[in-house]
Amino acid sequence: MSKSTESPAVLRQMDRLFGLLSQICVIVAGTCLVVMTVIFAWLVFGRYVLNDTPTWVEQVSLLMVMVIAFLGAAVGVQQHTHLSVVLFRNMVPGWVRTVFVVVSDGLMALFGGMMFWYGWELTLFKWNTLIPLIQWPEGLRSLPLTICGALLFLFSVGHLLRVFLGRDDRQDNIDQG
Repeated sequence: MSKSTESPAVLRQMDRLFGLLSQICVIVAGTCLVVMTVIFAWLVFGRYVLNDTPTWVEQVSLLMVMVIAFLGAAVGVQQHTHLSVVLFRNMVPGWVRTVFVVVSDGLMALFGGMMFWYGWELTLFKWNTLIPLIQWPEGLRSLPLTICGALLFLFSVGHLLRVFLGRDDRQDNIDQG
């Protein structure tokens, strides 16, 4: 697939939007990581110094782990840093590699769409139940899954668009060998 010197306007706009979404995800996940570290320090201080364990810390931390994991996974897919196995893809000729890339991105888009759809249903189903100890909606536990699914779908469709326009710039992309 050949590349001309300038990307089409739709790709530049998509790159800006996806870059902004990724940056927001990294900031939110990073903030959750810092907050989780601080509240775990409070847990240790409360348990061993004050002899009064703050029980809410564990429930809030579980929510933050979900945010960190799912937003981090979505960013990894968008930035091509998510764990992937490319051994077979790199062993085959270019046209077969293109098929593998399209199938892989298509499956990721399908998976992301399903995560979004079923995650949304789960979030709505659980929203009226409260998490013990913190009294927040139980649907918050599945909301990161839902957001990650939507982002996986968008990012994977973006990758497919790049492949079809001959602009796939991944390091293990179809232009190698």
